[in-house]
Amino acid sequence: MALPIRKQATYWGIAAGVFFAALWGLGNVILPFLVGGAIAYFLDPVADRLERAGLSRTAATSVISVGALLIFVLLSLLIVPMLVRQLVGLVNAAPTIFGELQGFLTAKFPSLMDEQSALRDALNGIGKTIQARGGELAQGLLTSALSVINAIVFIVVVPVVAFYLLLDWDNMVAKLDSWLPRDHKETIRTIARDIDRVLAGFVRGQVSVCMALGTFYAVALMIAGLDFGLIVGAIAGLITFIPYVGALIGGALAIGLALFQFWGDWLSIGIIAAIFAAGQFLEGNVITPRFVGKSVGLHPVWLLFALSAFGTVFGFVGMLVAVPVAAAIGVLARFGIGRYLDSRLYQGLAGRDEE
Repeated sequence: MALPIRKQATYWGIAAGVFFAALWGLGNVILPFLVGGAIAYFLDPVADRLERAGLSRTAATSVISVGALLIFVLLSLLIVPMLVRQLVGLVNAAPTIFGELQGFLTAKFPSLMDEQSALRDALNGIGKTIQARGGELAQGLLTSALSVINAIVFIVVVPVVAFYLLLDWDNMVAKLDSWLPRDHKETIRTIARDIDRVLAGFVRGQVSVCMALGTFYAVALMIAGLDFGLIVGAIAGLITFIPYVGALIGGALAIGLALFQFWGDWLSIGIIAAIFAAGQFLEGNVITPRFVGKSVGLHPVWLLFALSAFGTVFGFVGMLVAVPVAAAIGVLARFGIGRYLDSRLYQGLAGRDEE
């Protein structure tokens, strides 16, 4: 006989409490394992495809590991240093850019830029604030990250954890499946498949979209000759998971920089605008349908709330688990609503009569 609902809720509540307590108390310790697990989950479909192509699981995992190592070395030696240089350059150029904007507005709209103008004071302050606080922010982020993790241990442990989890992923899933409560195994499997579909649609799909668009914007802007094109493309790609926001912010930043750099060369400015228009076309018609498809994703507002809430309560580790936990809560909420709509509480006696 199945356990009463109250006891089931008690046990599941205890399990959730233990999970969040472990997250709270062991956040710094389990960070490399969470990152390694996320990498293994992300790459598991690749390993499965290589297996179907004839490789053993060990060989597939080895091929993926070598490829990941090469990408990591490439990023470390080429991309990351360039990003840092462009970020520092953009921060240092902010006062000059806002000074030019102030001069343009003074020439075109003198009434807006008199000595008592709030706009004049704001422009004077923005550039200086960005320069003064931008470096402090970057340094603070670096110091904060280094205080949360031991960088050397992180770099060593994450690849090892990811390798072994990827190697044994299918065996671990089968073992967990064998531990499911017999009375509820089909329901739990259905919920787990829905959660996996949401995560696959967002984590695997949307992250791939962000990377593809960020690469497209960065390469195209650099080819077009825009200063700071790499950092602008990275910013636009990073926030692409919020519909239209990535293109709007990245486009506004890129066109603003283009106006400053290419003023009078309207062809170059038009090319910069066309790059973001092409990016939006590719995202809507090629990239997103290819990587995400029609899977149920996470609503951007719900995702932002989860990231903010978990980041505030659990720190950096909380932000890492925010997406899977948000996906699980969303699936469970939809499952609960479905059960409610089928229940007598919702349908009442009238619903029974209609049957």
